Amino acid sequence: MTDNAPVRESQRIESLDVLRGFALLGILLLNIIGFAFVSSGYVAPVLTIQSPADMAAWILVDLTAEGAMRGLFSILFGAGVVLFLGRDGFGRSWLHMKRTSWLLIFGLINGYLLLWTGDILVTYALCGFILFFARNVSGRRLLITSCLFIALLSLYNSGMYFGLSYLQDSATEASTLQSQGKTVPAELIAAQSDWHEFMSEYRPAEAAITTEIAARGDSYVSAFLWTAEHNTEILLSSLWFILLPDAFALMLLGMALFKLGVLQGEKHSSIYRHMAIFGIGCGLLINAYELWIAHASNFDTIASFNQIAPTYHLGRTAMTIGWIGVVILALRNLNIGWRLAAVGRMALTNYLMHSLICLFIFTGAGFGLVNQLPRWQLYGIVLAIWIAQLYLSPWWLARYHYGPMEWLWRGLTYGHFPRLKRSS
Repeated sequence: MTDNAPVRESQRIESLDVLRGFALLGILLLNIIGFAFVSSGYVAPVLTIQSPADMAAWILVDLTAEGAMRGLFSILFGAGVVLFLGRDGFGRSWLHMKRTSWLLIFGLINGYLLLWTGDILVTYALCGFILFFARNVSGRRLLITSCLFIALLSLYNSGMYFGLSYLQDSATEASTLQSQGKTVPAELIAAQSDWHEFMSEYRPAEAAITTEIAARGDSYVSAFLWTAEHNTEILLSSLWFILLPDAFALMLLGMALFKLGVLQGEKHSSIYRHMAIFGIGCGLLINAYELWIAHASNFDTIASFNQIAPTYHLGRTAMTIGWIGVVILALRNLNIGWRLAAVGRMALTNYLMHSLICLFIFTGAGFGLVNQLPRWQLYGIVLAIWIAQLYLSPWWLARYHYGPMEWLWRGLTYGHFPRLKRSS
């Protein structure tokens, strides 16, 4: 094998494929909210909870998966960069740049043409360009750096949380003075304006919600126009100060864990037991605290916006580490990984399939069911997609060497398309 050849099937690392398959299926638990509800429903759970069954679904999913599945996906992407660049011979760096550029294009297609407002491929591609420069850093230094990034993100979240709390209090004070006919200081007027701008995006008025539902549910054209504007706003704003830092910190951790042999399952079982016990234990405690704060506040805008909670990155990282331990232990002791491995080997195909299926279910291109189903019923759709992909992925790979999108991605990266169909 030459330095510039793709990894052969026999060289794949089973634990990475299984973890990727687990993350790919798990991330749909969260993404289904973005597909099925108005865009602000993901960060404002009150917009998606109408019954005790909805409440139970919110608690269970946010307690165990919110942030963690995205974190696991990010960790595996970081590991994939190290794996791809591990044989950094002549031309390998250029292949990485080509590969990452095509991922960026796939992400734009997913966001704009498949109408997915929560696409992560663009974010991952942009991070991929940056991760190139960390390819030769030692695992220990990457681990320390990632921990520092997570600590900084926690401080950043604390600043956002308390800053928004100040804006909210100032806006309330300004409204009180206005209702009493009193003069409102200029700084309170400015804070009130900033707060209203924040609310218009993350807790929109009923009229804005009605407009969004009508646009997304009417036809493909109306959904495309609404989504194009919404995605462009994301690319120009929250991508840079929320999405990129969120992904980058865990990608560095993934690079570190791969270089240290953790993700490959090379460590003693006691290491993975400790990861599972302490990771899941700490993650559940932190996540439960955040959910309690949200519920106790009657879903106040800031208190229920978990993604800006000061403890958010600590809880999701702990839960992510815990899931890595659980999955690798299960792979070692229960031999349950072959279907998940197939899903993981076709991760790009299966991820885009989520968008395509949900496009037809929830947008005007199909049934137009956006904001029409209760939250708890959505997990029946999630289960159906899981079952389909757990059976279709092994079926496909028994007949073909690659998933269709993986085959296309490889061909575009290397400049020639490998044989797709297996010999009969």
